[in-house]
Amino acid sequence: MPRGANAPGARFGEFVNKVPTLAVRSRGEGLMEVIHRRCSGLDVHKETVVACVRLVLDDKITREVRTFETTTSGLLLLLAWLTELGCTHVAMEATGVYWKPVWNILSDGDFELVLANAAHIKNVPGRKTDVSDAAWIADLLAHGLIRSRFVPPLAVEELRDRTRPRQQTCARSLSTRCGSTRRSRRPTSSLRAS
Repeated sequence: MPRGANAPGARFGEFVNKVPTLAVRSRGEGLMEVIHRRCSGLDVHKETVVACVRLVLDDKITREVRTFETTTSGLLLLLAWLTELGCTHVAMEATGVYWKPVWNILSDGDFELVLANAAHIKNVPGRKTDVSDAAWIADLLAHGLIRSRFVPPLAVEELRDRTRPRQQTCARSLSTRCGSTRRSRRPTSSLRAS
């Protein structure tokens, strides 16, 4: 039975050649170019770090996942493991302040660290686990889809930490002075009603 021009699949050949991802998929090629062949994604929490190392060897993707404590000894084990596997790039999500000790320990490694904005690497909705988050970050990094945030050098960060309390104190004292001035200028509720 011949298919009509509008039957399902009738124009698949034409459609495939116009949409690059479908053309690549139909030819059996990889969907996206791999930029980093040895990389890792970290899902950082208060007490643990879940690390997923993604390796491309002979066009075969392998993943290895481990969980480490966020103690200094645990982070040093993470550093040794990433170095042993030959990772060239490591990405982590910037969640609160939990990423800072991990960053400080891993900055001694021979790989490029990438700090990602959490809003830019949101996982798709559905079942969410620490392992799947780490694998997702590793996949995004492997394809070059994570833009790194600026992390100031340690000396600049220490200077910021020292000046921040002074700025907050000055801002508080200024707001109390300005607040009392504003209150005196506001009309009273009896004046607003008339």
